[in-house]
Amino acid sequence: MDVQLLTYIFVGASFALYIGIAIWSRAGSTKEFYVAGGGVSPVANGAATAADWMSAASFISMAGIIAYAGYDASVYLMGWTGGYVLLAMLLAPYLRKFGKFTVPDFIGDRYYSNVARTVAVICVIFVSFTYVAGQMRGVGIVFARFLEVDVNIGVIIGMAIVFFYAVLGGMKGITYTQVAQYCVLIFAFLVPAVFLSIMMTGHVLPQTGFGATVLDASGNDTGVYLLERLDQVVQELGFGAYTDGSKSTIDVFFITAALMCGTAGLPHVIVRFFTVPRVRDARISAGWALFFIALLYTSAPAVGAFARTNLIETVNGTEYKELPGWFYNWENSGLIGWMDKNNDGRVQMAAGAPFEGKPTFSGSREEASGAQGERVLTNTPTDNASEVYIDRDIIVLANPEIGNLPAWVIALVAAGGVAAALSTAAGLLLVISSAISHDLLKKTLVPGITEKQELLAARLAAVVAIIIAGYFGINPPGFVAQVVAFAFGLAAASFFPVILMGIFYRRMNKEGAIAGMLVGLAFTFGYIVYFKFISPELNTADNWLFGVSPEGIGTVGMILNFVVAFAVSRVTQAPPEHIQHIVEDIRVPRGAGAAVQH
Repeated sequence: MDVQLLTYIFVGASFALYIGIAIWSRAGSTKEFYVAGGGVSPVANGAATAADWMSAASFISMAGIIAYAGYDASVYLMGWTGGYVLLAMLLAPYLRKFGKFTVPDFIGDRYYSNVARTVAVICVIFVSFTYVAGQMRGVGIVFARFLEVDVNIGVIIGMAIVFFYAVLGGMKGITYTQVAQYCVLIFAFLVPAVFLSIMMTGHVLPQTGFGATVLDASGNDTGVYLLERLDQVVQELGFGAYTDGSKSTIDVFFITAALMCGTAGLPHVIVRFFTVPRVRDARISAGWALFFIALLYTSAPAVGAFARTNLIETVNGTEYKELPGWFYNWENSGLIGWMDKNNDGRVQMAAGAPFEGKPTFSGSREEASGAQGERVLTNTPTDNASEVYIDRDIIVLANPEIGNLPAWVIALVAAGGVAAALSTAAGLLLVISSAISHDLLKKTLVPGITEKQELLAARLAAVVAIIIAGYFGINPPGFVAQVVAFAFGLAAASFFPVILMGIFYRRMNKEGAIAGMLVGLAFTFGYIVYFKFISPELNTADNWLFGVSPEGIGTVGMILNFVVAFAVSRVTQAPPEHIQHIVEDIRVPRGAGAAVQH
């Protein structure tokens, strides 16, 4: 069976499974729609949280950015994994004990203010739409290659699938769907990683293969470590050493902190801890989720290194008409491009961007390999020696093909990529719909609506959210991991300080919370928009504030949030006495009595 047919079978079977689960677990009440009735087991919730957490950025884009950025990409590994530990230990149990469905619900009640609740809803929408744009783009990239459609058509197909099981099943449907999606995505990520590790290093575990010596074509140990080999290969092409970093220390620190604190403030992950029956179960499910997440995250550096090595050794210096079939397949999707600048018919890779923008071609593979004049490049080449454009978001998806793995592994990776993107997209869309229907309508604007009307409003809000998310997926502001990094920065700057101080600082009041959220969100959003959309030509370290990139500016926004919130709370009236008692109570284990003298 060829790759195309196997892909249809694997992806089709996984879709049938997801839709079947959505129908089986159809939400019949608002509690089931928002938090799955609060009856999910810790292990299942851990797997669902891991799937919710490991988005297209983790599955598709993270290993891709590691493959290209090398050492600099460590910020994503440190920030995303460290942030989950921060969330599990510092916030999740207390929020679960507080007992509110959503982050705006917690903020509205903790800060005894519908204005604070509304500001939190605005923050949720900003964060979630920025995040979901990356997921929809990831879906489009998967479909573009494996279903042989345009990236934009792929986004629309993904919208239709998410619409079905998110709108129908709500959190109950999404939770059990995400358990299935986790199984698909982790299997799809680890199988090719193990294959490649065995082929290249002789080690079964990619985690140990990453630090091992490589094998030659006959399977003999060369005595050269993988990272040494990769350093040598990329330096020969004019790139910096793979194991050296180019980012400044302050930027690395600020990006890592933004990703960590953004993780702890992400609304679609926090809501997961309300779907278990007890506070103790929230802690247990957080532990399981961390284990499930670690399986992928500890494998990603090896996958990135294997992919970069194989890619260069397979493509560089090869005659175009002798390239393996995967190159032409990805070229047809517009995610790989080649321009023969020296007219020698060979593909040359080098440092620098080969095109001013994404290249698009007219003509078929046969035309391209037979007569160069029939290939029309719509973008202008730059003067450097590089002839190849490769979208870094395809690295994981193309990895099995580059490594010449069996067709079923390639099809499995396609199903895993779709599962990763759709699981997080569904969770985010549910957060948006619940923020609008529960926090904005039920709690603020129209408190008298019935549960049936609230459920209808939640589903309508999800429909509108899917349409907007699809638009951003078709017109993304960057590659997947970068877009997601912006979402984490926005979450760190808006939510993390008010949640943390809401739990641990009883003097924190509504005036401080509102001022802090507005300042943090406005500053961070404005900084990102300025450097990414208004003046992208100025997006260099020389022009950044304190040398901090847009990916790391959320940390500065978070610091501003803390400072403003604390200062305002000190010069305004203290919270009501009952609110201060609630803050004290959520930090005390249930059933604990007063301390006694011995």
